[in-house]
This record gives sequence, C-alpha cells and structure tokens, in this order.
Amino acid sequence: MDHLPLRTPLSAHQREPVLDVVVPVFNEQRDLERCVRRLHGHLRETFPYPFRITVADNASTDATPRIAARLAAELPETEWLRLAAKGRGRALHAAWSGSRAPVLAYLDVDLSTDLAALLPLVAPLISGHSDIAIGTRLARGSRVVRGPRREVISRCYNALLRSTLAVGFTDAQCGFKAVRRDVAERLLPLVQDSGWFFDTELLVIAERAGLRIHEVPVDWVDDPDSRVDILSTAVADLCGIARIGRALARGALPTAALRRDDGPPSGPAGRLLRFGAVGAVSTVGHVLLYAALRPAAGGQAANAGALLLCAVANTAANRRLTFGLRGRGGVLRHHAKGLLVFGVGLALTGGSLAVLHRLAPAAARSTEIAVLVAANLATTLLRFVLLHAWVFAARRPAPGSPAA
Repeated sequence: MDHLPLRTPLSAHQREPVLDVVVPVFNEQRDLERCVRRLHGHLRETFPYPFRITVADNASTDATPRIAARLAAELPETEWLRLAAKGRGRALHAAWSGSRAPVLAYLDVDLSTDLAALLPLVAPLISGHSDIAIGTRLARGSRVVRGPRREVISRCYNALLRSTLAVGFTDAQCGFKAVRRDVAERLLPLVQDSGWFFDTELLVIAERAGLRIHEVPVDWVDDPDSRVDILSTAVADLCGIARIGRALARGALPTAALRRDDGPPSGPAGRLLRFGAVGAVSTVGHVLLYAALRPAAGGQAANAGALLLCAVANTAANRRLTFGLRGRGGVLRHHAKGLLVFGVGLALTGGSLAVLHRLAPAAARSTEIAVLVAANLATTLLRFVLLHAWVFAARRPAPGSPAA
C-alpha cells in the first residue's frame, strides 16, 4: 500500500462540506435537540466553510431517532443515520466511513467542551499542518470543571497510557477530536474497538505511524448526569491497552502505510543524497571525537568510542531523514541492527588503523586521521546497502493482514 500523499491546504472555495461534525448518541432525547441547534448556530456564525452535522444514533430505544429525523428535516446542513448496535466507536466508524468531507470531527452530545475550540481544532487539518487534532483537558491553558473522582480517573488513565504504551498525547478520551479523511480511510480498518477505547486505539496507531497529532487546550465542564459506566469502561480500556500493546510488540500493525510522503524526494537517488549528507556529518563528528579522545584513550579505544557515539546518532538520523520512519514503532529493532552495522564499521576502520600501525608504527596523527577518513568513505557504501536492505527494510505483511 502506498504512503499517504503530501498534506495540502484545502481550497477556500468549496461547495461541498469541508467539515462533517458527528454527534454520536444513545438515548439522548433530553440533550439532542439543544446540542444540535446550538452546534448548528455556532457553525453558521463562525465557520467559514460549508459544513455538515451528522447525528449517529446507535440503537437508541427512546425518542432520539424521531428527534434526529426531525432535526435533519428542519436544518439543511444536518443529517442522521441509524445503527442497529451500541458503541461510540461503532457510530464514529460508520459515520466517518460514509462521509466525503475532507475533515471529519466529533463531539459529545452534552457539549461539555466549549464550542469556541472547534475552529482551532480543525484549522490545522484544513491548512494541512496536521493529520489529527484532539481537545485536551490536561494541558496548560485548559480550564476544567469536574469532580475530584473524574479528575483522578482521567489523570490515572492517561498516566497508564504513557507508562505502558509510551504515548506522547496528553488526553485520549476527551470527546472532541478531528481527523483528515485521507487519514481516517487508512486508520479505521486498523481500529478494532467499537466502544470507548476507539479514541485511544486510533491515536496510538496514528502516533506510532508518525502522523502529526495537534492538541488544543479546551474549556470543559463535566456533565453531572453522564450515564457512562466507569467500571465497565475501565475494564474494557485495560483489555484494549493489553491488546494493542501485544500487537505493537509483535509488529502486527502495518503502520508504514500511514506515513506521509512529505519529506525530501524519495527513491534511491533521494535516499542516497540524504544518506550522503548524514554520512558527511557523521564522518566529521567521528574525526573530531577521535581527535579529542586519542590523547587519553589510545588509537583503537578512541576509534571505538567515537564510532559508537556516531553510529547511534547516524542510525537515528537515517531512520528519520533518509528512510522517512517516524514514531516509536520498531525503533529498538532498528537501533539493535544499527549496532551490528556499527560492528562492521568498527572492524573495517579498526583494521585500517591496525594495518597502519603495523606498517608504520611512528605514523603521524594526521596520517591516522587520513586513514580513518578513507576507511569511513569506504564503509559508507556498505553501510547504505545494509541500512537499505536490512536495518530499515519494509517488513512483508503476513498473508491476510490489512496491508497484504
């Protein structure tokens, strides 16, 4: 599967909806009309592009479907769809999959998040700056009104995510998110959860693929009548964390297809050019470190130390700049293989020094450095071949996997 295309800003002259805001609901007859009318009025007054509001009713048993149908008939930018089964993730998956708007968003029907944050949420996606945008209640600048119980639960959940899955985003479960449609089309088939863990799973996969996640501090007021079952949701979230953690550990998620082709020119020529630039900087760094360490450590030890430090930095730089790999997926495997490539380079450069010292025991320091530079240049081509064909080689998906 090809990578995602280059991000581009959306045209200011659009006739079709640029933004589709989904409101997932289950038995929300009390809040639905107030929410949709308030959201509709806000978008009409503040949003400079065509928009749509989609009410995603997932198996409501009260008057929610009737209210949603009436609102869709009365408000020209409003639609609704009916699902036969419950689940916020299921509702978002269905609504986003069926939408053709280039930017997809959702918010909770209780409107706990101040709508003033909606335009800042979607603006980075419209401009092409980011792939996903999320509201956060845990960042500086957020103003949150809620009880201590929910505050502790929220902070503990996000701390658990950071400690187990090493995520970088701050608030996984705030019901206020947006995504570019081209990203959603690639992400949704990979997200298995159909309930409350849907948000977290989508964000973890996106971050591991190196997609840009923009965070917007929000003003948020807790809904005291929320009917979310905290215990069952917490158990489901823990199971979800364990499941996606195992998938990441096995390398079972095909995140490579989610990366953007937004770096320098690709292909062998572009990669070789970027590799050469990284290699030139590494060679200079190696020589400088060798010269600094040589008086105290001796030739071979100085060479090994300088080469080790440069090899770690070189692997990280080539991973991102030459081969376009972002996120944490596979980083330990890449560095482990990079250290083996370091061993090859150490053998070649160290062997060159050994040969020099055997043939000319009194060789000048400048001669040593000249030999090292020549040895480095000779190993550069071999290093590129190993990085391209082995260290950063794309893994073949297993038969039947989503990327197969």
